[in-house]
Amino acid sequence: METLLEVKNLIKHFGSVEAVNGISFKIPRGRCLGLLGPNGAGKTTTIEIMEGITEASSGEIFYKGKPQDASFRQEAGIQFQATSLQEFLTVKETLNMFHQLYQQSKTIDELIEMCALEDILDRDTRQLSGGQRQRLLLALALVNDPEIVFLDEPTTGLDPQSRRNFWNLIDGIKERGKTIVLTTHYMDEAYTLCDEILIVDKGKIIAEGTPRDLLEKHFNESIVRLPTDVTENMESQADLAITNKNGWSEIRTDDVEKTIRQLQKQNVSLARMEIRKWNLEDLFIELTGKDLRN
Repeated sequence: METLLEVKNLIKHFGSVEAVNGISFKIPRGRCLGLLGPNGAGKTTTIEIMEGITEASSGEIFYKGKPQDASFRQEAGIQFQATSLQEFLTVKETLNMFHQLYQQSKTIDELIEMCALEDILDRDTRQLSGGQRQRLLLALALVNDPEIVFLDEPTTGLDPQSRRNFWNLIDGIKERGKTIVLTTHYMDEAYTLCDEILIVDKGKIIAEGTPRDLLEKHFNESIVRLPTDVTENMESQADLAITNKNGWSEIRTDDVEKTIRQLQKQNVSLARMEIRKWNLEDLFIELTGKDLRN
């Protein structure tokens, strides 16, 4: 698969702080890469260097097999986490203004269709809801018909329905062959949208792969969950790996049926039992010791 962008041994110092410490990876054309990490992990700095906003202390970035240069900005689209829009303009006027900034661009009608803006074209940008605003910002990131699109936490603060709608838009962009770099605080979002995931902590990549491969590599167990009040009187817990938190007892097991038989022998009520597989949130905490939002 053709590599569109490659990062080689990226290092960034801020005084005595080494924010990025030798990061290397490749992004194949047409894939969605998720870059995840707790605050202070170095992911934002890495993204900003890739975007050409921040200069690296050392290391190289190659775009289409050549060292990245100023022309990269004409072929990249960026949706920042926080962007101020020109006030007293409508959505359509905003699209027209940004449309004139690039030598190459998609038509206004294409952007409107891609980002589902038909119903809000005449609305003042100050009157947009969170989801409507993010759809407009996505359109602005796509106005130059970019080869690669950077989306920095694009659904933070949106309600569940708006998030799902935004996912559909991103899927549509992927279907058009665009390459996407996504940062997010939502593990279900990363699992749904990303073809590859990099987890960064303390300036280094600590895990990488497809969401499914990462989970299979690190976990071969299931989790049996029971309310703590039904397990506290068990006679023996020697054969069960139980962790108590937030009113629940969680049992890690590679043989769910055996675990259930053990619980039944001790007359534990299974009425409110839950069984689940490990997810990316579990993996993140397991690898970093932190919640993603920490």
